[in-house]
Amino acid sequence: MDEDNLNIEIRKFLKQVGISSQREIENYVRKKFTEGKIKIGEPIKVSMNLSSEDGELNHSINQSIKIK
Repeated sequence: MDEDNLNIEIRKFLKQVGISSQREIENYVRKKFTEGKIKIGEPIKVSMNLSSEDGELNHSINQSIKIK
């Protein structure tokens, strides 16, 4: 297996995940803030799930984002 190629492909995937995820979270927060459903100082719980098609890879990250 070509380790360098693997590293490059994973980094491409993670870059896409990071960019699109940030955009989606920002849009969500702006919408909820405009609707008055969240306020400054309130944490927003978010999670990210990573899985493989065959189901053998399953990893979740949960975190709160505090709005200032």
